[in-house]
Amino acid sequence: MSDIAIQDMAASLKGRDFLGLVDYTPEEIRYLLDLAIDLKKKQKSGQPFQPLKGKTLGMIFEKSSTRTRVSFEVGMYQLGGHALFLSKNDLQLGRGETIWDTAQTMSRYLDGIMIRTYAHRTVIDLARGATVPVINGLTDRSHPCQALADYQTVLERKGKLQGLKIAYIGDGNNMVHSLMMGAAKLGMHMAVASPEGYDPDPEVVKNSRENAALTGGSLLLTRDTREAIENADVVYTDVWASMGFESEQAAREIAFKNYQVNEEMTSYAKKDYLFMHCLPAHRGEEVSEGVIDGPNSIIFDQAENRLHAQKAVMAALMS
Repeated sequence: MSDIAIQDMAASLKGRDFLGLVDYTPEEIRYLLDLAIDLKKKQKSGQPFQPLKGKTLGMIFEKSSTRTRVSFEVGMYQLGGHALFLSKNDLQLGRGETIWDTAQTMSRYLDGIMIRTYAHRTVIDLARGATVPVINGLTDRSHPCQALADYQTVLERKGKLQGLKIAYIGDGNNMVHSLMMGAAKLGMHMAVASPEGYDPDPEVVKNSRENAALTGGSLLLTRDTREAIENADVVYTDVWASMGFESEQAAREIAFKNYQVNEEMTSYAKKDYLFMHCLPAHRGEEVSEGVIDGPNSIIFDQAENRLHAQKAVMAALMS
């Protein structure tokens, strides 16, 4: 990409929301990935980069988190700004104030808003009411910040994304939705193996396939874990019962008993496959200890890259 194209891309992203990868072009996603890698190099070499000096990010947490809070808070500090933690008990939302009124008010104080919540509708309504960029830190439908960090990690390890195969084994949840859309936008081949009743959302599947058709990627849904994982460059899984679904744990343990990512299953992937998990992980459930703690695992590279990917998003949208 030429310097002029980079400048045009940077200008086009300023003031945007980051609600899902579906809203971004392949070129915009790749720009954010390249920016994340560049910001990581700057941070590792001790080179200051503070385009958000004097700016403030409000962080709304209706769902608790380790990686999301720490990475956004540290990221804003490294970019020269300040992050303000706001739990649901700190806001009038818990007492019935509308999302619109909250968004309008916070926009008068802040330069950006990150929200980690349950219903995706909440993020959409917040973005509609806000006059500053809104970043989706996670909803029950999508987790775009994690997916961006994940693809940054794969790009660093493999040197490319287009044409690679990523196999996802497990629940058709918010994580797989963002991974599917990211893979489709980036020209990757994705295979998802889930038990009956736990498939990804049909609308997300449809949108992902439409985008994959434009980039040379593909999307396969199957019940067969071997079919999904055969010759995979990347193997990914997530917990069987995500936050908010803990009451279904017992039923899900039965449904997912044949979907554990273990040494036998990964033997069908490429020898140099990368194992990924968005964390927190339950060793002995969705993944064996031998896989998650083995030589192919890059879970902590993923976790670290949440910092750099989110810095890229904040710098692009808020600077």
